[in-house]
Amino acid sequence: MKEDIQRVHVQHDDPPSARKVMNSLVADFGRAIVAQDGYALSATISPIPPKNDSGRLYALHRDTNAFSAQSDFRFAITRNPTFRLEKQESNAWIEVFVAYWKAVGEILVAEESLNLGKSATKASGAGALWDKVYAAWKDVLNALYKGYQNGSFEAWTIPCLYVTGKYLRVFAIKADDSAATQKGGAAFNGGYEDDVVDQEGGNEKLEDAARQINRIFGLCISDRAQLAESRKWGLYYITNLLFKTYFRLNSISLSKNILRSLSAIAADMPPLSAFPRSHQVTYHYYVGVIHFLDENYPTAEEHLLAAYSQSLPTSTRNVKLILTYLIPTKLLTSHLLPTPAMLTPYPSLQHLFGPLSTCIKKGDLAGFDAALQAGEDEFVKRRIYLTLERGRDVCLRNLFRKVYLAGGYEAPKEGQEAGEGVRRSRIPLAEFAAALKIAGEKEVEGDEVECLIANLIYKVRPSPCTFAKLG
Repeated sequence: MKEDIQRVHVQHDDPPSARKVMNSLVADFGRAIVAQDGYALSATISPIPPKNDSGRLYALHRDTNAFSAQSDFRFAITRNPTFRLEKQESNAWIEVFVAYWKAVGEILVAEESLNLGKSATKASGAGALWDKVYAAWKDVLNALYKGYQNGSFEAWTIPCLYVTGKYLRVFAIKADDSAATQKGGAAFNGGYEDDVVDQEGGNEKLEDAARQINRIFGLCISDRAQLAESRKWGLYYITNLLFKTYFRLNSISLSKNILRSLSAIAADMPPLSAFPRSHQVTYHYYVGVIHFLDENYPTAEEHLLAAYSQSLPTSTRNVKLILTYLIPTKLLTSHLLPTPAMLTPYPSLQHLFGPLSTCIKKGDLAGFDAALQAGEDEFVKRRIYLTLERGRDVCLRNLFRKVYLAGGYEAPKEGQEAGEGVRRSRIPLAEFAAALKIAGEKEVEGDEVECLIANLIYKVRPSPCTFAKLG
């Protein structure tokens, strides 16, 4: 198929001025250069066609061929009357667009092969195709990296690094998944929306992508230019991209190296609040999860609350991911539970946390154990099982509180009216033992009951309640 595409390209000999799609692409590039619009500029090297022109990539690749791509792009960029670039910058962008054109060709071949079902008939088909896509897109990143390294590109163009880094990771995952499928096993990385999952090898391309994205991180963090013209403004986006990649690889410890690097240059960085909202929310979420997994729950709560308060209500996926870790965190730090109204918009969270919340509020130990066991696979996948298991102390505390409330009041003392009595302050251990047996605990003896009560006293917290809105 790829040979067929190239054969068509070689057959045409139109002059460079006749390259309509290429000229249109360069016109968009020129408008972005003149306006210094980094996001519009990055759209010209995106592997996803515009919504209003779904055939743009295919048409662009047909506009030239491997022999004349460089000269065609050189003509389109250097002879465009709407903008002028210095020779060094012009050459750097020509190198980027030639690499982009080659990558588009590999992407078209891989996608068309999948659409025609060829991967099902060729044992080495899909994996090899996506390997080529990854290698070609890596060349695009290298061309951009070279341009920044030699000073050809200004800092406002950093959204181009966002696009290349983002899709390098996407193509790496596709290549690794295809390779895993061809070997007869299930595709790797089938986790919960890019979150923490267990991995056992099979991530060769994604590991390489992590190294390449880390190069971009180094390119941004080492920039010595004035802050207004510094690549440091791209740090949090690239940091978030690294977090996603490390989480996917189950190499979360590497994320701490990134945090230490950011901490070391904090004095030279603008405040996090100065960065785009999307960068802030994603950063707070991942830092919160990192501290959650380290069992540093107060710090995890701080970051997860920040992510929750800044996320848009319409971003249901983001809110769901944040609440997945914020709910267990609040359960431990403050004994707070979500209300049914909070969980209703998110059926998956309602399924996970609804039964546990109900049992905790009721002090139903047997129900809590059953709900924890029923959701064990999902809880383990999200790395929240051990945290939720500690919620049993809250459930037990609510059960013992019911014993205290059911005990009634002390008999009025001499001189006291009937309505001035106080609740009993001395409760026999036998009553707590009876409550435990009713709640599903079997063969609980006095010493064990006394130990449970002593531990609860040691872990004193405010009274359990629910929350309708965090923050």
